[in-house]
Amino acid sequence: MVENYTVKELNIQDLTQALILVWDVFLEFEAPDYCDEGVQEFKEFIKYDSIKDKMLQSQFNMWACYDDNKIIGVLATRPPCHISLLFVDKQYHRKGIARALFNEMLKYYKTNSGYSEITVNSSPYAAEVYHRLGFKDTNVEQTDNGICFIPMKRRL
Repeated sequence: MVENYTVKELNIQDLTQALILVWDVFLEFEAPDYCDEGVQEFKEFIKYDSIKDKMLQSQFNMWACYDDNKIIGVLATRPPCHISLLFVDKQYHRKGIARALFNEMLKYYKTNSGYSEITVNSSPYAAEVYHRLGFKDTNVEQTDNGICFIPMKRRL
């Protein structure tokens, strides 16, 4: 259940706070299952300058869920219609934050694109969350550059 939280597109001014949340949640819940190469690959992927440049070039869209001014969840997509990041602060797990972020992202894509499906490469840790959001596995678990993932898709 989402209480009095606000979900909106992320402003670049809040990017540092968002990426700190992503890194902290990754380290606690996903990194223990990754090899060193995978952890480094993910760390490189979420570098501030890289994400900021992608946002400015409309190659990365981000939404955040706020509890007052604190970011408690982040969802990011990249073209054409692919979820790249979905992370929620551990104190807010199982409160509907991921679903609220997902629903806000869905509104955006239903309004601003002609796509009929969205894809994600889910970490094994997050697979059940994506299944609850309506995603179906399209292949078995894979590893690329140390990053473990399960390819999935869902109709918009």
